[in-house]
Amino acid sequence: MNLSIGMQAAHRVLVAAGLTGLLLIAAAGYAQAQGGSSNAPGATTPAQAKATEGALQQLAAPTGQSFSSPTQDSFKGSLVTGKATDGVLDLSLNEAISRGLRQNLGLILQSSAQQNAKGQQLEQLQALLPTVTGDASIEVEQVNLAAFGLKFPGLKPIVGPFQVVDFRAYLTQSLINVPALENYIASKHSFNAAKLTAADARDMVVLTVGNAYLLCIADAARISAVNASLATSKASLDQATALHDAGISPRLDVLRAQVDFQNEQQNLISTINQLAKDKLALARTIGLPLDQAIRLTDSEPYAALDNLDPAAAFAQALKNRKDLAAASEQVAAAHAQKTAAFADQFPTAKFSVDFGDIGETAGHSHSTYSATGKIEAPILQIAKTRGEEGVADSQYQQARDRLSDQIQQVNADIRNSILDIQSAAKLVDAAKSNLDLANEELSEAQQRYHAGVADNLPVSQAQSSVEQANDQYISALYQHNAAKLSLARALGVAETNLKDYLGGK
Repeated sequence: MNLSIGMQAAHRVLVAAGLTGLLLIAAAGYAQAQGGSSNAPGATTPAQAKATEGALQQLAAPTGQSFSSPTQDSFKGSLVTGKATDGVLDLSLNEAISRGLRQNLGLILQSSAQQNAKGQQLEQLQALLPTVTGDASIEVEQVNLAAFGLKFPGLKPIVGPFQVVDFRAYLTQSLINVPALENYIASKHSFNAAKLTAADARDMVVLTVGNAYLLCIADAARISAVNASLATSKASLDQATALHDAGISPRLDVLRAQVDFQNEQQNLISTINQLAKDKLALARTIGLPLDQAIRLTDSEPYAALDNLDPAAAFAQALKNRKDLAAASEQVAAAHAQKTAAFADQFPTAKFSVDFGDIGETAGHSHSTYSATGKIEAPILQIAKTRGEEGVADSQYQQARDRLSDQIQQVNADIRNSILDIQSAAKLVDAAKSNLDLANEELSEAQQRYHAGVADNLPVSQAQSSVEQANDQYISALYQHNAAKLSLARALGVAETNLKDYLGGK
């Protein structure tokens, strides 16, 4: 249906003007074919219509999961704010997590991905909204009719120069466009998935920062244990030296005690270095300057976590895990894209209108307009339609399969965390008992050596046993707290209930 009233009016004017007007139009058409920019008065040019429809088709393109999500390594980085102070910064676990939730790179990247998804949603929405454009043109021409072989007695071959001024606005609106509607619905689900993924990223920040903090706590405990062993080794060395000077014990006892003492010094250097490196890793996750000195103010002692029911925990996770909800939204988005691919064979209806003012000058012009309604329907595009449906159906099935696997992975994570908690709890008890026995063995060996009943070889061996038992005990404590932290993450409550799990709810 074409209601181009402006073109009809222009046609009547040309007929009344006679041959001269007809020649002018022919010359203008030639000039346009040679690259001119003349616009037919009161009508939308083919180039403008093509550009408008192309823009709508581009906006109606299916929305994909094109926004870049942060990788696991992204949560180990951050954006640094401020400068290091001269003093030592006291840092609690809550403060470290709060800083991480503001500065962690993974969370920032996920927020950017959410903004990207929102922009894609707005792009898809535009395909359903009116599109208004405007232009203004001034054209000056001079035509040589003789160059076209047009020669008439009494008619000058040179026509012009003349000018045409045109100010015009164009409105295009899709009336029926099922693929564009389904693509917009898909973009809404994709945006919801991005929001939920950003919320889930907060739990990932808590998991990353919490684990980095627990590692520093374990390092600090090892330094205390090594210092205690160093003091014991120093006492044993002094005792061996005194007994050797008194002629009671051989030089071998002094050498053995010196080796033990120097080994403990080396362990202390290595442990202090490891704490410094783990503090750097912690600072990287929360956006602290790397040259900022920090002191950990929290310690997480052993606290049992009882009454762990895997089935109940899994049911809780299904309600709390934001990544599962995000995956469900991605399934809905893929389903909408599948519908859009099927609907690509449906007719679409569009309405376009232009209104403007055209004439020789702005003061000598007249308004013109045209209105067009168009219905388009694909007649023969079987391969394209089936191909799009096949691709969309494959993506839909993949999204469903990923969601199903992700649900089972959450179930596995919960059960693994519970097993780790129970195992670590037993390791803590066993390591604590072993440490007590090793300390008792060391005390007995020291007393026997002091009484001259034996040399200091049993003392050296007992000191090694105490050191190993201490390390096992500290490792078991870290494993227990890390497992509880992982369980809180698996349940989707790391941000809200972290202290309950580390403290032994």
